[in-house]
Amino acid sequence: MAATKTEAVSSALRNAGKEAPDSWKAKLKAPAKDNRIQTTDVTATKGNEFEDYLLKRELLMGIFEKGYEKPSPIQEESIPMALAGKHILARAKNGTGKTAAYLIPLLEKCDVKKSYIQALVLVPTRELALQTSQICKELGKHLGVQVMVTTGGTSLKDDIMRLYNDVHVIIATPGRILDLMRKGVAKMDNCQIFVLDEADKLLSMDFKGMLEDIIRFLPISRQVLLYSATFPFSVKEFKDKHLDKAYEINLMDELTLKGITQYYVFLEEKQKVHCLNTLFSKLQVNQAIIFCNSVQRVELLARKITELGYACFFIHARMDQSHRNRVFHDFRQGETRTLVSSDLFTRGIDIQSVNVVINFDYPKNSETYLHRIGRSGRYGHLGLAINLVTHDDRFDLFKIEQELGTDIKPFPVVVDKKLYVAEFQQQEQEDD
Repeated sequence: MAATKTEAVSSALRNAGKEAPDSWKAKLKAPAKDNRIQTTDVTATKGNEFEDYLLKRELLMGIFEKGYEKPSPIQEESIPMALAGKHILARAKNGTGKTAAYLIPLLEKCDVKKSYIQALVLVPTRELALQTSQICKELGKHLGVQVMVTTGGTSLKDDIMRLYNDVHVIIATPGRILDLMRKGVAKMDNCQIFVLDEADKLLSMDFKGMLEDIIRFLPISRQVLLYSATFPFSVKEFKDKHLDKAYEINLMDELTLKGITQYYVFLEEKQKVHCLNTLFSKLQVNQAIIFCNSVQRVELLARKITELGYACFFIHARMDQSHRNRVFHDFRQGETRTLVSSDLFTRGIDIQSVNVVINFDYPKNSETYLHRIGRSGRYGHLGLAINLVTHDDRFDLFKIEQELGTDIKPFPVVVDKKLYVAEFQQQEQEDD
């Protein structure tokens, strides 16, 4: 009888370990499933699952609660190699999951029992720093990882005070973090992971000198993860100097996102505002970003749009930082449908609800064009890019089409809503 009782207890203990292995998943507060159509930019995967990478359960909880279901192609390529400690040089399109591709291995490698800085993520703009730190905090919320964001335009004193407490991950713009390093406050002696996001911009002449100075503060043994959609020569120079035996990822067989339908409207400069008014009345805009080529034109256009009776925000680099933060936050929250922007907003800004991008001023080069239209059609979803093109822009239009190998079509009389409106895509799937 005793033996039977002992066996029953042993069996219960064994089964306790096996019982409903995915039961923890059922308790998660995942967002509602997104049923919009997705393109092969994010669906052409090898079929891996996040669990395949043997990540900490607390990290998996953050991943699933963020709404990530399966790794995208860049995440499949990047996560295992980063976990293995390899330097990575990754080229992938805007809006295909690059941020999580480096944050997931970075968070997995963080040891919260150690109080020092273990990872540094560099980004070129303050808005991107805020966005990346928010994603990092959400993914790592069950881990207890202390994430700090530091950018120019904010209180240096507050940042110094923050660094007297535990910080495991710093997400920063180059000028501010270099200042903190030189003051001996941001101690990087044990920082083992160094990420450059939007690396082509970080390695441009705007930041190049700072970057070399930052690297001198990092240990020689650091792991470098470098991500970008475009790879100018400066990236190759940096790779040859700092990324010995880097694992190279290139998912850029074509440059523009598959889900973005591109149109142009040929007109005179004086017709642009009227054309914009017509587009607003014809299109079903969820949220739109309108790009201008100068700060003055951003403010002027925002005023004109307001005079037409539409609410809109504007953002550019000359605005006070607290004002920029407020505009960025409110636009993300859907407080207004339209944002007029300079090229400040082309880098990595991920607002899923943007389904239309309008180039009020046509850009002069293909790199700027690529980053601008990449604000629409995020994470494999569909969107529109509409270009207002004058007689002076016609050669730039042709040049950018050639360089990107893309087709920018004349704006049609009627735009099929399935090309950019989520409800119509879902309706189509239901009909199928």
